[in-house]
Amino acid sequence: MNGFYTILLLLLSNVFMTLAWYGHLKLQQSGASSSWPLIGVIAFSWGIAFLEYCCQVPANRIGFEANGGPFSLVQLKVIQECISLVVFAVIANIMFQGQNIHWNHVLAFFLIICAVYLVFMK
Repeated sequence: MNGFYTILLLLLSNVFMTLAWYGHLKLQQSGASSSWPLIGVIAFSWGIAFLEYCCQVPANRIGFEANGGPFSLVQLKVIQECISLVVFAVIANIMFQGQNIHWNHVLAFFLIICAVYLVFMK
């Protein structure tokens, strides 16, 4: 069950992370934040990033094998990176419609999945 909670929290964390890192670009594109000073954009992103950390830290604690979880440190990192790219691809396609996924992106995602497989090999 710890593995499931870890993955779920990492998914939520990466949604918040992607919104914190790139959401302000969509707000600027729509004109909602184009008059904000840079410090305002940073504060806005930090507010969202706080929610990311509220999910990321527990995910790592729950999932880490030294705390009774099923994953090693390396496995946690590779899982997080894989989830991060998948979440980014989905959100980028929803928020920024012109950002198409090409064959090389699909191949890169496939290779990342291969990396996940390799990390879990004994």
